[in-house]
Amino acid sequence: MYIESFFGIGKGGKNAVIFGKYINRYYLKHAPVLLLGLAALLTVDYIQLLIPQLYRLVINGVNLGQVVVNGETLLFTKEVLLQHICLPMIWIVVLMVIGRFLWRICFFGSAVRVAADLRERMFDHSRRLSQQYYQVNKVGNLMSLYTNDLDTIQECFGDGVLMFFDALTLGLLALYKMWTMDVRLTLLALIPALLMFAIGTQMSKVMTRRWEERQEAFSGLSDFAQENFSGIAVIKAFVKEYKELQAFRKLNKENEEINVTYTKIATLLEVLVTLFVESVVCIILGYGGYLVYQGRFNAGQLVEYIGYFEAIVWPIMAVSMLIEKTSRGKASLNRITELLDAPIDVADRPGVADLTDPKGGIEFRHLNFRYPDGEYDVLRDISFTIAPGESVGIVGKTGAGKTALVDLLLRTYNVPDGTLFVDGRDVNSLSIHSVRNACAYVPQDNFLFSDTIAHNIAFGVDDATPEDIERAASMADVRDNIVDFKDGYETVLGERGVTVSGGQKQRISIARALLKDAPILILDDSVSAVDTSTEKIILDNLKNSRAGKTTLLIAHRI
Repeated sequence: MYIESFFGIGKGGKNAVIFGKYINRYYLKHAPVLLLGLAALLTVDYIQLLIPQLYRLVINGVNLGQVVVNGETLLFTKEVLLQHICLPMIWIVVLMVIGRFLWRICFFGSAVRVAADLRERMFDHSRRLSQQYYQVNKVGNLMSLYTNDLDTIQECFGDGVLMFFDALTLGLLALYKMWTMDVRLTLLALIPALLMFAIGTQMSKVMTRRWEERQEAFSGLSDFAQENFSGIAVIKAFVKEYKELQAFRKLNKENEEINVTYTKIATLLEVLVTLFVESVVCIILGYGGYLVYQGRFNAGQLVEYIGYFEAIVWPIMAVSMLIEKTSRGKASLNRITELLDAPIDVADRPGVADLTDPKGGIEFRHLNFRYPDGEYDVLRDISFTIAPGESVGIVGKTGAGKTALVDLLLRTYNVPDGTLFVDGRDVNSLSIHSVRNACAYVPQDNFLFSDTIAHNIAFGVDDATPEDIERAASMADVRDNIVDFKDGYETVLGERGVTVSGGQKQRISIARALLKDAPILILDDSVSAVDTSTEKIILDNLKNSRAGKTTLLIAHRI
């Protein structure tokens, strides 16, 4: 049913119960404001239907010279016109303006707050997802969820909810008024409306599918553009600008065609609604005129009836907009639900304890490991021990599983029970947060934020002083490079640190890890982009500053 489509009640409970399982809690949170808006809406809709009665008084007063007010027949004089028609009309308009302002603020404001709450929930869930999720799902698609899909949901549950309740209450009240005036005329007028309802229900399903296709196409376009911008240096180096442009044009054309198809369906729906409205007008004018001719209606009553129908025109016209908005909202909610339903593969087990006062002891005991989507073990029967305070080098060819050891130590993936110990305790018995907090990590792919150099170095230490930051930069042998920049430590880096060279990026990442001064330092091929003399300076500084603390140096060569 269409109402089920609007409220998100679908098969399998994907969007079960009213607005969907991830929307309900936020709407309940703002229930008082929504109820206030609903009360204002009901009041406005009720007093709006007093206007056709004033139309009747004017028409009958002009034609008959008298009007019936509260059961009393009065001559149609200026005083009666002013007191019983003009002044009430002014009050109705004033109350409608105030009421509409109030319910718009309540409904639209709640939709904005619900979207903000949902965005926060999405971000909180996203940060707890495992590395595997981000290897499968592209960043462009995720960003589309946070922008396009959330905007669509905000529009649906702001404009859409408002339209639904307004159309429902105003439509039912006006229909009741029409029914009490003439049952047969009202039944005739309902035939096109019911036909429109049936067609709208079917078109809603088509529009939901088309909108999902549109969002997926836009996500693909975003992924492609983001990847090109990130790899622009490689594209230029291989002179592939035109090839990438052609590929973008193809994706853009597919996106255009999907959007045009959706627009055609939405336009067809609007045309059909207009057609049905005009057909009802013909029925009212034809049969209503016949009633006046028979004397069962007077001219004022026919105008009053038409006034009630005009009130129903908005609910009927709203059907097309409502179907479009809810179809889009449902499709976007499905996409966001997939994100929020994504399982958190790596999580603390019940009853875990924090790693307190870490010493830095590490033991691998007959460890076998295969990546979740892998076809073979990258680590087989690995056993070795690192005593607290030792500096250990791990050397191996590409693909030997060196980084996999680090991933397991940092609990990026689930670790088999009884195979990895920190300070003699199984890592599965320790909280992930405390184990990671005991480590400082410099990955192969050095990542820098689009922020100042100072903030990048101090990322792991909230209360770092400028002196601490400069000391860490000196140990990583990057201080002289930083002070050569115009803004020094306040230099803002480009996206992913493109402002600095590969070697500078590596050394800033090393400085970030050194500033944390964790019991365990992990350097994963972290000096590959620096010259031999700089590498020696960094390693000598590590030796002097890391005395008594565990250090793992991973490399392809000695």
